[in-house]
Amino acid sequence: MTTTTEQNGLSANKKPWTSPVSTRYADRIILTTYPGQSVVDPIPLKWGASTPEERGPVLVSRNKNTISKRNAIGAHGGSYAIYNALAIAAGDLPADFRPDFLNTQPTFDFPIQSAWHDPMRIVSMDPFGHDIVKYYGKYLEQGIDVRPTIAVTRASMRVSEISEAVREGRLLVDGAIVHSDQGDVRVTKVAVEPVWYLPGVAARFGVDEALLRRALFEHTGGSYPELVTRTDLNVFLPPIGGLTVYIFGPPERVSDENVRLALRIHDECNGSDVFQSDICTCRPYLAFGIEEAIKEAQQGGSGVVIYFRKEGRALGEVVKYLVYNSRKRGGDTADKYFQRTENIAGVKDMRFQALMPDILHWLGIKKIDRMLSMSNMKHDAIVEQGIPIHERVPIPDHMIPTDSRVEIDAKIHAGYFTTGQTFTEEDLKNVKGRGWECWEDVTH
Repeated sequence: MTTTTEQNGLSANKKPWTSPVSTRYADRIILTTYPGQSVVDPIPLKWGASTPEERGPVLVSRNKNTISKRNAIGAHGGSYAIYNALAIAAGDLPADFRPDFLNTQPTFDFPIQSAWHDPMRIVSMDPFGHDIVKYYGKYLEQGIDVRPTIAVTRASMRVSEISEAVREGRLLVDGAIVHSDQGDVRVTKVAVEPVWYLPGVAARFGVDEALLRRALFEHTGGSYPELVTRTDLNVFLPPIGGLTVYIFGPPERVSDENVRLALRIHDECNGSDVFQSDICTCRPYLAFGIEEAIKEAQQGGSGVVIYFRKEGRALGEVVKYLVYNSRKRGGDTADKYFQRTENIAGVKDMRFQALMPDILHWLGIKKIDRMLSMSNMKHDAIVEQGIPIHERVPIPDHMIPTDSRVEIDAKIHAGYFTTGQTFTEEDLKNVKGRGWECWEDVTH
């Protein structure tokens, strides 16, 4: 006979925790929901101030030395904040853990740009988040829990398409950038977690800040009540993915207007980028962008690839796969490409490129000689932020997988840049993707 204890997954000789909270947290819960509370005394945070000292650190920690000083909403780590909480609950990480930042300083000291001090030019990342020891060391010495939101490192990377380009002679082994005949490439990498200045984000989207705060509160399940109760706090660390910058060639060239710059802005597509699914052009275009960026760097310029965590047009993989099913079972033609997505997600695309140029401002990019992208949304967002694009480079036709013609042709018809064929609505009806006839009955 199975006992209730066994049914609940507990063996007879193990007892459930009787007071698990007390093993991690000895104090009562402290809420900082409203301004003016006795436990609320935030350190001033002046977004866009002329110096990092005047601006102040971004503080979200609920550490006992910091909780009353918090001047922002959310938690560090984006979506990974949840894993941090799980590690604490499981007893693997002390609740009051403080990092040791010895030897973590950036491998390249990016020069301060005028945009770092402009409250409306950079609104979705902390311009001073890459070197908190230098900028905010005095707070760390006082026991205040300041955390970085940007990290700068260097690495060597190997991509199969780049190795192939070396073997075929399209890329040369120069010893500085491409440093082996296997196609190993030196790169500077910058990881960025999102930090939103809410008044600036609202202005960028052309919406009222109160509406933005309410929407963020309501549609994160009410997880961040301070969005609506603490209007004195203007900074929010959203629980979303960030971005990574890959710089080929000396990083100091990126902000030098006297050298050419090639840029690929790429939004995450796990299925194609990692597992090379052929239903879209993501992996081929990413590989092409990396190769062209390396070529530009080898010619004395700078090559930059920026990878944003916006899986499935920021709709997520679950929605993306549901769309795949709808497409393949309903007749996969280019004229219905966007309709399939709208039927399930309600919109064509939620990547909203309005915030994307912030990283370009942070890097000091003032013009783009070769934009390795066909996206009209990316192009328009960059140009609207005052960064001219001199040339747009579409993916070469021979790199487009057969089954991805549905996607790319539909996007060209919708406004994507091309130097090749354009399509009418009637043309799109004849652009068909691979069916599932060999896998399952397509009639449902």
